[in-house]
Amino acid sequence: MTEFWLISAPGEKTCQQTWDKMMAATRTNNLSTNHKFSIPDLKVGTLDVLVGLSDELAKLDSFVESVVKKVAQYMADVLEDSRDKVQENLLANGVDLVTYITRFQWDMAKYPIKQSLKNISEIISKQITQIDNDLKTRASAYNNLKGNLQNLERKNAGSLLTRSLADIVKKENFVLDSEYLITLLVVVPKTAYADWEKTYETLAEMVVPRSSNLLFQDSDSGLFSVTLFRKAIDDFKHKARENKFTVRDFQYNEEEMKADKEEMTRLCTDKKKQFGPLVRWLKVNFSEAFIAWIHIKALRVFVESVLRYGLPVNFQAMLLQPNKKTMKRLREVLNDLYKHLDSSAAAIIDSAMDIPGLNLSQQEYYPYVYYKIDCNLLEFKV
Repeated sequence: MTEFWLISAPGEKTCQQTWDKMMAATRTNNLSTNHKFSIPDLKVGTLDVLVGLSDELAKLDSFVESVVKKVAQYMADVLEDSRDKVQENLLANGVDLVTYITRFQWDMAKYPIKQSLKNISEIISKQITQIDNDLKTRASAYNNLKGNLQNLERKNAGSLLTRSLADIVKKENFVLDSEYLITLLVVVPKTAYADWEKTYETLAEMVVPRSSNLLFQDSDSGLFSVTLFRKAIDDFKHKARENKFTVRDFQYNEEEMKADKEEMTRLCTDKKKQFGPLVRWLKVNFSEAFIAWIHIKALRVFVESVLRYGLPVNFQAMLLQPNKKTMKRLREVLNDLYKHLDSSAAAIIDSAMDIPGLNLSQQEYYPYVYYKIDCNLLEFKV
């Protein structure tokens, strides 16, 4: 399970007692794996500020989560051939996400606790907005490059009716620089090879006898060359079409073909050059964004705990990793343990359990402070 429940409850005589009670309640039936979640002594400020901040942090939480997911998903897109490697690049502070969350320590250097809560949230907001803007710029540049390369690759693949012929034909396949003669390239279905050989010399007047050669074939058709007088081109094309032979519109131009090849090489080189630095940037900034996200969760727990449980600050933050099969039971146990904190919430939850179709999950309000952290950030199963 990559889902965690970050909860808090008021300190009993000591916060350790709160922790021990919760541990005792969840130990039976092995309902969850639990960790203390360390939040430093942050500046409380006024009640008005806390109430406003509670709403702002909810919005910031959603925004930062969306950026974390965007960076993770783009990492998966960039590592297109090795998606199994994505997870090993999605680290926070050099460790996997579960380890980072379960051993969370506030980063005093990045988010100094002498600053007000509002200032800390603004530092995070600016930092993540910058990452989001940078991601858009970098992704746009890399996607353009990748798109241009894919277009060229598409031209060099696919059916003989549409694909580029530059890497198939050679100079010696053509009569060049002749005032009267021209070489055409014709796509003939494999099933019609015999018909082609029988009829191509008679499709128009002035076709050079025995001038047809098979230059290339794929699973469906073959590319034949044929030489004829220039004045017979239109007639030949018309008759060829009637016989289901397709004359490709192609002129042998060495300079153009060379330019296409050079463009392909340049795009491949540019993509390789950008790939390494882009993956490094994604790795660093995924870590930064994820760390910021967990700090926001810590801020939200702190603010909500003070608003709910009052001053002086006295609560225990706890991180629970529920077992998938016992999530419902864990909810019931926590509800029993903490329903005395908010009788109205407990009543709502009790009634919700009895009324089918009443969905409270949108608000997810419980008598204790609760936030979910889901580390499964990608749309595909890695």
